[in-house]
Amino acid sequence: MKAQMETHAVGQLTIEPRDQVTVLRIDRPEKLNALTAAFWTDVQTVLHRLEHDGRTRVIVLTGAGDKAFCAGGDIGDFAKLATLAQKRSFQADAMRGFAALENCPLPVIAAVNGLALGGGCELTLACDIVIASDHAQFGMPEAALGLVPGYGVLRAPDVIGRQLTKLMVMAGERLTAQQALTAGLVQSVVPHATLLDSAHALAERIAANSSLAHRIGKQLINRSIDRAQFDHSVEALTVLQSSDDAREGIAAFLEKRRPRFSPPAS
Repeated sequence: MKAQMETHAVGQLTIEPRDQVTVLRIDRPEKLNALTAAFWTDVQTVLHRLEHDGRTRVIVLTGAGDKAFCAGGDIGDFAKLATLAQKRSFQADAMRGFAALENCPLPVIAAVNGLALGGGCELTLACDIVIASDHAQFGMPEAALGLVPGYGVLRAPDVIGRQLTKLMVMAGERLTAQQALTAGLVQSVVPHATLLDSAHALAERIAANSSLAHRIGKQLINRSIDRAQFDHSVEALTVLQSSDDAREGIAAFLEKRRPRFSPPAS
């Protein structure tokens, strides 16, 4: 039992058991906790283990360091996806990862300690409750890479509305913690120094209640994204990731220059 209570890691996720609450920390601060391709399989594995460990009643998801919750996907990893099959497999893994988080029977609190961009912002959309540090920022800037957030375009309209989603997706608009609170993406903003304590206190309050009620309530509250929508998003993103615009956007990011996108089709 003692071994089960020790902090350990699966890929870039550090798992920190704290009685009935488990803290999952995206632990790659030197890269602003950018997500490797392997993250999506790892998060599914970890969530499955926590669901069945007989101890965890609430999960807190956060990022390592003070700068970022998660700055999105690792663009270098994207650039390594050479074939259409590899791109499709990556998109499908990512969507399964988001679905595993959203559908996890355990309540999941996002404790956003800094930048939540791209896939990091999408992770907050998949969580049940979001608590943000007062210097957190949220954004979905994938259009600058010739891409769109595959899960975000499906879930964000339910959370923050269609028009604000379009502003974030099309213009790359970032939200401060207070703006995210007003929009409904965040449920509480706290001083940075108290973020984890605040998230843990809320997790303990939740853990004191019925796990069965949590499970059933979550199922009833969440409107499931239709499987066909998931499949359509995977295929659309696979095609988009194979486009000239995506190749140019990713190359420009890696070369630290402005992208030169193709003009719109006439």
